[in-house]
Amino acid sequence: MAAPLHIKTFAQARHTVTAPRQGLHEITGDILAWLEGQTVTAGLLTLYLRHTSASLLIQENYDRDVLRDLEDFFAAQAPEDTALYRHDAEGADDMPAHIKGALTQTHLAVPICDGELLLGRYQGIFLFEHRRVPRAREIVLHFEGQ
Repeated sequence: MAAPLHIKTFAQARHTVTAPRQGLHEITGDILAWLEGQTVTAGLLTLYLRHTSASLLIQENYDRDVLRDLEDFFAAQAPEDTALYRHDAEGADDMPAHIKGALTQTHLAVPICDGELLLGRYQGIFLFEHRRVPRAREIVLHFEGQ
């Protein structure tokens, strides 16, 4: 009996997102749209955000109050008060944005099985924009598997 043939595949792309405002914004649909254009069955999708004043989260996407509570929590942890920080080169939201970024993450890894992103029932992928004036954010998508 011959051993099964495992063909290793990888795909990579840069995806730009501009959030409409400060806060959490679901991007699961964008990620799924890119994934549908790939020939994948199983593997790992890595997302990497190339910025220090925004972050990526996997979070509940069913109840909007969860997102509001998270936004309020992070606003309380890193208030926009220039008297608290040395670094304020780009305004009162500059250093708080970096603190929020440090407390969260700029990369995620999500498994793929049978061609589907293995997120939980109420999980979504979110861009967390920490700046008051949103900027274009580049996310590197990298799939490796078969």
